[in-house]
Amino acid sequence: MSAVDMFWAAPPVARTITAAAVLLSVPTWMGLISPYYSVFVRDRIFTLTRIPEIWRLVTPFILTGPKFGLLMDPYFLYTYGSQLETEAARFTQPGDFFMYLVFVAVIILLLGGIYLQGVFLLSPLTLALAYTYAQENPNRQLSYFIVTFSSKWLPYAMLAMTFVTASPQEALLQATGLVAAHAYDFVTKIWPQYGGGRQFLTTPVVVKGWFAKLGGTAQARGAGTAFAARSGGTGPGANVPPAQTGSGGGWASGFSGGGNTAWGGRSSGRRLGSD
Repeated sequence: MSAVDMFWAAPPVARTITAAAVLLSVPTWMGLISPYYSVFVRDRIFTLTRIPEIWRLVTPFILTGPKFGLLMDPYFLYTYGSQLETEAARFTQPGDFFMYLVFVAVIILLLGGIYLQGVFLLSPLTLALAYTYAQENPNRQLSYFIVTFSSKWLPYAMLAMTFVTASPQEALLQATGLVAAHAYDFVTKIWPQYGGGRQFLTTPVVVKGWFAKLGGTAQARGAGTAFAARSGGTGPGANVPPAQTGSGGGWASGFSGGGNTAWGGRSSGRRLGSD
């Protein structure tokens, strides 16, 4: 299978945000684009005196760190995203994972971007994905060098690493991802199932339609959403086998999981001008 075929066979949301992160970050850290034009700056978005730079609502979530971050940030973004998109029991309908990302991104923007004035928001997003993964696999064993613990402690271990290796301020910014992911849990599971409340957050029909067309037919199932590959024609998606849901190995800040999956995260969020 060629690289193009592998790309089109991957889960649509995970492959798109990962590709976007690479396409934005590589020219940025090569010096071709100033990172200032991609970070979150509230006054450049919510303004009446100039044309609003609305792309800043998205680019802070896909701008990686420089140097080693150019490799590791997209890797973890794809690893976390693809496994949740295809395996998580809570994302059973086409477009559910997309709506999850939209919801947590809005919360992170409000708390991390507007309230805490953070400018790089990929770290909180990664923590949100790690938290949701931990909720889906609470008893999976993870190792950090010589320490082994259940994956339910993973997001808190990541926060502790950020606190120690970066700063309390960066850990606070990263923690907005945990708040966002827990808020999603509350409005989609805890409140409707245990509080007797109404399910307010559902995937719109139009969004389901988008993902029913992306990469072939999206099939609802009990755990995650399976995306059948495109068929017919001679385009890049022709005759591509369905996306596989097997786990890939790897490492992240010393974290490794049981089985074939490795989970972890880079430690810190960043502010413009920081190392």
